[in-house]
Amino acid sequence: MPPKKKARVSKRTADSGKDDGTVSSSGGKRKAAASAGKNGKSSESPQYSHWLMKSEPESRFENGIDVKFGIEDLKALPDQTGCWDGVRNYQARNFMRQMKEGQLAFFYHSNCKEPGIAGVMNIVKESYVDHTQFDKKDVHYDATSKPDNPKWSMVDVQYQRMMKRFLPLSELKKYHLQHRATGGPLKDMALFTRARLSVQPLTAEEFDFILSLEDKEAL
Repeated sequence: MPPKKKARVSKRTADSGKDDGTVSSSGGKRKAAASAGKNGKSSESPQYSHWLMKSEPESRFENGIDVKFGIEDLKALPDQTGCWDGVRNYQARNFMRQMKEGQLAFFYHSNCKEPGIAGVMNIVKESYVDHTQFDKKDVHYDATSKPDNPKWSMVDVQYQRMMKRFLPLSELKKYHLQHRATGGPLKDMALFTRARLSVQPLTAEEFDFILSLEDKEAL
């Protein structure tokens, strides 16, 4: 059973809401359409093992319900664990369907005065049906989704720790622009190339570089 208080994500500000044309109705991993290159080999979308997940730490009401959920809210839950529900973008959902138990994700504060990375959490339960899509009283209700063929999935996450220092979007953007010019690890970071997605993949190189910033002075 999911906890009474469920993790929320900023769909309107973080997700584009557009179908990327690669919906997997079976609930399996998202794969790009195979294409034959010059060598005749097919190509598939890369598999990731690190993530960045956005949620709103400041109060915002939808249909009279506060969708606020910051890292302190996750930390306050029983076992510091919550379900990451409410994702209503196909690409973000498909990334969650790739997640494996034990993988790490940054908790990113979005749609707030100072957006940025606040902490680290673990994926503790792999993707399963997001029950909020069937709840008419929930802000994430989707009348087009059916119990025998649900559209939306969620994962369970567990608080691991706060960042040693908050890493604001403004600082990450400076590194991104530097690395675009120099070929550094954040040159293609999804936070800037697919900015509206509330669930984003990170390469191991991107994840490790961002962790290293904890011990450095702000840029």
